[in-house]
Amino acid sequence: MNLPAVKPRILVVEDESGIADTLRYVLAADGFEPVWCTSGAEALAAFAQQPPALAILDVGLPDINGFDLFKRLQALPGGAQVPMLFLTARSDEIDRVVGLELGADDYIAKPFSPRELVARVRTILRRATRTGAAAEPATAPTPKPAINTPLSPVEVDDERRRIRYYGQPLELSRYEYGLLRLLAQKPGRVYTRDELLDRVWDDATDSIDRTVDAHIKTLRAKLRAVAPDIDPIRTLRGTGYALADDLPASLPR
Repeated sequence: MNLPAVKPRILVVEDESGIADTLRYVLAADGFEPVWCTSGAEALAAFAQQPPALAILDVGLPDINGFDLFKRLQALPGGAQVPMLFLTARSDEIDRVVGLELGADDYIAKPFSPRELVARVRTILRRATRTGAAAEPATAPTPKPAINTPLSPVEVDDERRRIRYYGQPLELSRYEYGLLRLLAQKPGRVYTRDELLDRVWDDATDSIDRTVDAHIKTLRAKLRAVAPDIDPIRTLRGTGYALADDLPASLPR
C-alpha cells in the first residue's frame, strides 16, 4: 500500500486574514501544508510543538516585532535549521538589510505576487535540502581533516558543521558558516562578492549587493567577540573579502 506523501509544513505568521488566506490557498495548492498563526505567541507555541520546513514571518505583528520573533524562534530546539522568510509592508532597504543581518533566507515586501512568494519558498527549501544532504555522510563516517592548516585558529568540522575560532565554538547561521568555511579554505585568497554569492547562497539571482556585506558584518562581530584585538577578515574595497593569512596561532595570555 502506498502511503501518502508527507507535505512540507509552512508556518505562516500573519495577522491580516486576507493576506493569510491568500498564502494558505497558494501554498496548499502547491503541495504544502500551511499552518496559520496570527501572533508571535501562537507561532512560538506551534513551532515548539513541531518545527516546520519553513517559516514566513510578518514583521508587523500585534504582540512582537517580527525580527524579535525570528531570534526567539532561532533559539528554540531545531530553530537554527529552519529557513525563514520575512514578509512586511515596509520596503525600505534598511529593513531588508536588518533581516538579512539576522540570518533570514529571504525578504519580500507587500504587495507581492503570491506565485512569486511560493517560488521563493521552493527555492529556499531546495537550497536547504542541498545543504543538509551535503552535511550528511553517504556512508559510515570516516575521519576527515578539517579545512585548516595545522596552526590555523579557524577549525572547520564538516561532519558536525561546526567551526571553532581559537578553540571557541561559534554560533553561526548557515550563511555565516558557509562564508567562513569558504574563506578558511584558502587564507589570503580574495573572493569577490559575486563568487561568495554563487558559492555560498547557490541561488543568488534575487540577492542584493548588500547581502554579502551584511553577513560579513555579523560574522566579524562573532569573531571579534572571541578575539577583540584581531580582525581576521580583510576587506578589499571594490573587490571582496579574504581571511587573513597571518593570524597568530594562539591568543596572547
